Amino acid sequence: MTHLESAFTIDVWEPAEGDALAEPEGRGPATGRTLLRKTYSGPLQGTAVAELLTTQGEGGAAYLAQERVVGELEGRAGSFVLQHGASGGDGHEMRQWAFVVAGSGTGGLEGLRGTGVVAHERLTLDYELP
Repeated sequence: MTHLESAFTIDVWEPAEGDALAEPEGRGPATGRTLLRKTYSGPLQGTAVAELLTTQGEGGAAYLAQERVVGELEGRAGSFVLQHGASGGDGHEMRQWAFVVAGSGTGGLEGLRGTGVVAHERLTLDYELP
């Protein structure tokens, strides 16, 4: 396994309007959807677009994302899908995770496998390329 840490910037954060998942009055924590666009720098160079599902309550929060990354890693160009999420809150340990969706690699990134974390504008990933 190779270890990478790549910084990213969030270029677009666009919550869905009139979201069907939004909080019904007085019925629990707010949920929603957001479109996200990012730019990666470091060992992974490229751009990404993601759809996030979010939950935000008084005692905790969580998100789940599907993110298509298009770029270059180890001089190999292609794309892959990264699934990631986090959950935590009052009295609950923060859990964060990420993995490359099996079979999602294209071009020079075909066969990419890996697991890691997306946090604090940084992707940490332990990966293998065939």
